[in-house]
Amino acid sequence: MLRTESERSLVRAIGVWGLAAAILNTTVGGGIFRLPAAVSGMIGPAAPIVYVVCALVMGLVVLCFAEAGSRVSLTGGPYAYVELVFGPFAGFMAGVLLWLLGTYAVASVASAFAGFVGAFVPALSGPLARALLLAASFAGLAAVNVTGVKHGARLITVLAVAKLLPLLVLVAVGALAIAPANLAIHELPAPTSVARTAIVLIFAFTGVESALVPSGEMRDPSRTVPRAIAIAMVGITLLYLAVQAVAQGVLGPALADARPAPLAMVAERVMGSGGRTLLLVGAMISTLGYVSGMTLAVPRALFAFARDGFLPRVVASIHPTFRTPWVAIILQSTVVCVLSIRNEFEALAVLANLAALLLYIACAAAGYALKRRGIQDGDAKPFDLPGGPLVTILAIASMSWLLTSITLKEWRAIGLALLVGVAIFAASRWRRPTPEPAGPGA
Repeated sequence: MLRTESERSLVRAIGVWGLAAAILNTTVGGGIFRLPAAVSGMIGPAAPIVYVVCALVMGLVVLCFAEAGSRVSLTGGPYAYVELVFGPFAGFMAGVLLWLLGTYAVASVASAFAGFVGAFVPALSGPLARALLLAASFAGLAAVNVTGVKHGARLITVLAVAKLLPLLVLVAVGALAIAPANLAIHELPAPTSVARTAIVLIFAFTGVESALVPSGEMRDPSRTVPRAIAIAMVGITLLYLAVQAVAQGVLGPALADARPAPLAMVAERVMGSGGRTLLLVGAMISTLGYVSGMTLAVPRALFAFARDGFLPRVVASIHPTFRTPWVAIILQSTVVCVLSIRNEFEALAVLANLAALLLYIACAAAGYALKRRGIQDGDAKPFDLPGGPLVTILAIASMSWLLTSITLKEWRAIGLALLVGVAIFAASRWRRPTPEPAGPGA
């Protein structure tokens, strides 16, 4: 049966606009405050082309998510889709990819956060000061989340309030200072350059997979999921294009050298020191808000792995006073902190994107298999992809094309992590409970 008794007990309260807001919140993070410089350095004024490419790829991906999400309302999102179609091993590996995506993404954004703080307070920009800042930040966030989920959720809300304001102000004011010559594309970039730039930029478009995890708590998923995705992705793409156009139009070639805080430099150029402060504060709030939210969410994956017998039981320990998975929170925070201290934003973003694209390919295939098998949860008509299997084929083909730009070193890093996952699955077989046979009607 698709729904268990525990799934039926969930309150279905998430509607179209609530889900669209969740996608917007998880997608528009710290990446957009940092990526315009990286993209400009890689491909110059042709950067908007790459934004459109990423939007088209993610548009195909989210259509596949919409189909799968309208057919399966089990909590778990991508993990649930893949496991239902391809079995426990594939589901576990999808869970590993989801964890890798979250881990690398948080480390990447934390690295960007340290860069923004260093730009705001130069004394904190050195290697030792940066490491101490990151260690103190993760220790504080871990402590907040160990002491209770309500505290962690409240912190996320506070930090998310001002996320969009600096970007909207920058676009509104900076549009008046654009030099059209800075936006002129004199030569179309090679497909290989577009692919490599897109493999970095698509980091700013990820987040749909996290927002779709509470599928078991959505009202009428067959309508809610596709509509919310469409609303959110159109808004996000227009915002990103506007931000890149303003940054490129104001700074021109200098944008490529404006790291680690390119938008703050744009704001300083058009609004003075007050604008720079506004953008730096906004960037710090956005990145810290993202890291805070993921510090609440991602450790639950380690907790679930331990609960299900994949990791030592101690990782699933619940704090006797605060009733939170404190070991998982501390372990996850330690891993992410070390990654963020030892690596820069762009390198971590590429690894997060690699994990995301592999997960997306698996989900696209799962969505198609769900349709072919006629699997659906409930009586409502599921969302059917326009063009049938063509969308799935295009989604998988476009993601595979982006993967051609991944270097051997990057493949080794993700491949090693997946091999560890395979070993954990094999070694833990004897510890995991044997699934009960499905009853009639399953």
